[in-house]
Formats: sequence, structure tokens, C-alpha cells
Amino acid sequence: MGHATHCKRCLTGLPASQVDTDPFKMALVFYCLGTLDLTGQIPADIKASEKESWREWIWAQQVSGPHGTGFRPGPLMSTHAERVRYLHDEIMYHEASENAPQLIMTYTALLSLAILRDDFSRLDRPGLISFLKACQNEDGSFSSEPYGGDADSRTTYCAFAISSMLGDWSGVRVDRALAFIASCRTYEGGYGQTPFSEASGGPTYCAVASIFLAGQGEQLSESDRLRTVRWLIINQEPSGGFRGRTCKGADACYSFWCGASLSILEAKELVSELSIASYIASCQFKFGGIAKFPGDHPDPYHTYLSLAASALYPLPETLGATTWLLPPLDPLLNATRDTAEWAKRHIRIEN
Repeated sequence: MGHATHCKRCLTGLPASQVDTDPFKMALVFYCLGTLDLTGQIPADIKASEKESWREWIWAQQVSGPHGTGFRPGPLMSTHAERVRYLHDEIMYHEASENAPQLIMTYTALLSLAILRDDFSRLDRPGLISFLKACQNEDGSFSSEPYGGDADSRTTYCAFAISSMLGDWSGVRVDRALAFIASCRTYEGGYGQTPFSEASGGPTYCAVASIFLAGQGEQLSESDRLRTVRWLIINQEPSGGFRGRTCKGADACYSFWCGASLSILEAKELVSELSIASYIASCQFKFGGIAKFPGDHPDPYHTYLSLAASALYPLPETLGATTWLLPPLDPLLNATRDTAEWAKRHIRIEN
């Protein structure tokens, strides 16, 4: 499949249109491996030596420090003097570290290893719980790093997803985190990235998924649920694509962010599978990969999320669209159902 080929190429080197994603290598690896997982390339068409090299690279990014253990984005280009300091940081991060572990990178690292069917024997689980505790702020949100950084619904979702995979919520003050998520809700029914922010599809997914990962779906009243569903549905344009914010244009990634939110809220029947597939098909690049909108450059981020949306909203078999048949997706963890089950079974802390 061309989309898998595009993402496999990006695991080796990035085209000029995507070099700005280089500082977020770990997330990029997840989108590439996730695409290979969805398209059935793992384990069928990937050599064992390649999978082993990818696993080793990911484990090399696990670092420990005074505030626990997590995964960093990846190695950095540096001068010789900086490299000496960086080699020390590979063993122990600290407040002055330029490449400390991050919550989003830790979440994507764990799922990437699950895609590669790692046994997680090297995972520092107690250190990971300490890392989560260090990242949570007094308002309930989570900073991307123990020493600060972005604190919003994205990082909070990652903390919830990691806790769910661990089967241990001792690293999260859940009530405070849920209160933070509630404070991000807007009058439209969607959720912003932070309190008083404009509602957007990505933060809405992070908020809704976090609530349900914590088993607190009942905290949403029926009127609040319906208001969120209404806001999500009116963001689907006649083209079939979803826009992320009110009065903006459609973007392929929101087919997942909005579509998965509707799935979690048990409102999938309100979405036309054919409309979603039609828009995503129009964003495909002839040599592989999917772009944010028709005519733009493809990238692993939009490729993976578009395919994830297609897995959630498969076309009816009566249409004969066999190339769109993908494995079932877990909308809460954003991974194939098999990968999500592997993660929960092998990452879980044994009591």
C-alpha cells in the first residue's frame, strides 16, 4: 500500500516538506508505525531486524531523573561539547537538560513499542508513576515535562492514557484532573486546549477520551453529551471532512479527532461513512500518503489519523471497497484493538 510505503520512507528520512517535525521524532515514529499497523504491514512485510532496530531506538530514549522516568523526543543534533553533556543526560536528566522526557512522547513511545509487540521488560513502571506525579500541576493539568512546558488537555489525556495502560492511577490526582478538563469546556459544547480557549476537535477528543478512560463517563449529563455531539456534527462539512473549529476549513486529521469523539459518545450513527471516506480519498497523494486537505503535501500525522478514522468508520461491504477494510480501532487509546490489548496486557503493573 502506498500510504504504508510513504510512512516507512519517513522512518528513514524526512522530505523537505516535513523537516519541521524532526524535534518530535518519537511522535513521528508512532504515526509511521501506526500506519504500518493499520495497513497490516506489521508483522507481515517488515523484517525482524528492522523491528528490532526500531525497538532499540525507542528504548534508548527512556531516561530517568530526580522526577521519575519517561521517554524523550529523540536524539538532538549538537556540537561536540553539547554532545558530551548530552551523553550524560542519556543516563540522568535534570532541570538544565535540553532533552528531558515528555508526556506526549512517553505515550507515543509506549504505543509504538506495543505495535512492535515488545514485552516491556525494560519499562521502569515505578519511575513512570513518579514522572506522572511530577508533571501534574495544582490546577489538575499536566505539564509536558516535570520542569514545566505546555499544560493543557493534550498532556492531560496522555497522563490518563498512560495510567490506563499501567492499570494504576496512583500517579494522577484524578478529581483535580477532571475538574481541569471541565474548566476547558466551552459554551458551544466542545473543549478548548486550556480554560477560556476556543473549542477545537483535538482538545475535545482529549477531554472526552480522558473522561471515559477514567471510567467517569457518567459525569457528563445527557444535555452536555448532546451539546457536544451537536457541536461535533455541525463541524462536518458538505465535502465529508470535519473542521476543527467553527467557521474553519476541513482538515483530514479531524476526521479522527471529531469522529473518534462521536464514537466514544455513542453517536457514530450520525456520521456518514461514505462522506468521510470520500473526503479522505480526495486528500490522498498519488505516490502514497494523505495530506491535511486536497493538493497539499502528505505527512505521517495526517496519513495515520485519516486511516484511523477510516478504521472507525468502515465502508459497508456492499460497496466492495476492500482496500478500505482496516482492523478495528480502540478510540480511547488511538491504536488498533489488538495493539491496545497488547499494551494493556504487557504494560500493566502486576499487583
